[in-house]
Amino acid sequence: MLGTASQAPTRTRNHNGYLLRWDGRGFLFDPGEGTQRQMLLAGVPSSAVHRVLLSHFHGDHCLGLPGVVQRMSLDGVAHPVAAHYPASGQVFFDRLRHATPFADLAEIREEPVTGPGRLAEDPAGVLEVRRLEHPIETYGYRLVEPDGRRMLPDRLAAAGVTGPDVGRLQREGALRVGETTVRLDDVSEHRRGQRFAFVMDTRMCDGVAALADGADLLVIESTFLAEDAVLAHRYGHLTARQAARVAAQAGVRRLVLTHFSQRYPDPRAFEEEARAEFDGDLVVAADLQRVPVPPRADAPGG
Repeated sequence: MLGTASQAPTRTRNHNGYLLRWDGRGFLFDPGEGTQRQMLLAGVPSSAVHRVLLSHFHGDHCLGLPGVVQRMSLDGVAHPVAAHYPASGQVFFDRLRHATPFADLAEIREEPVTGPGRLAEDPAGVLEVRRLEHPIETYGYRLVEPDGRRMLPDRLAAAGVTGPDVGRLQREGALRVGETTVRLDDVSEHRRGQRFAFVMDTRMCDGVAALADGADLLVIESTFLAEDAVLAHRYGHLTARQAARVAAQAGVRRLVLTHFSQRYPDPRAFEEEARAEFDGDLVVAADLQRVPVPPRADAPGG
């Protein structure tokens, strides 16, 4: 959590910034003003970023992009970095990308978002995108890891499959052991890929539910409390209660609330309100906090 404020930062909350680390891949979401320094404080090098994803072009979600991009060049980041953002804001991306003169050495691959659906294939999984409801064009993102197989040690032992043969069986799907053919399905069970969802700056809409559906980790804005629900709807935002209700209905395993308005001095109010709707794993985010993706579920198919 590189920053958890909304439009106005506070003494304890920087503008937005969220880094997802997944199997050696780094996804930087909504780098607001000050993100470069927050990354230093968090011990995150610029080389840890493989994709930058902007939900929209309001300043608290993108004004840190120039510093991050220039730092990548300064640090000599060797791998290409994909940049995703609403295509309608191309002029704003161009201004941010080249905000000042510098030795432009990093390879930034522009991959603007033109609509909902499947966005990109990444070694970590499939990136999906959904349209959200905000005064300007805004998108939410979702990373879906491919389904796999969970090997069952007792069945492997009973079948006589050990050592390197386990890997061969996983690659080939079947293995001859003595006079018997052991199939992968015989010694394993379905393992659903894990899912991460990022929902920022939106009033309630179909896209919110689609992104949250079955997420193991949901990072979602909760700018307002329910007492200010009229303001939330007017400005295109969610309340903590709405975010928690979505999480409960979507079967979210770990819910992370963020993007808090500076009008509320006590973050405990967000937790209290959310608890009325969601009784699962809940985090009220703080700057520089690390929130792990929940471990894989042990239940078959889970």
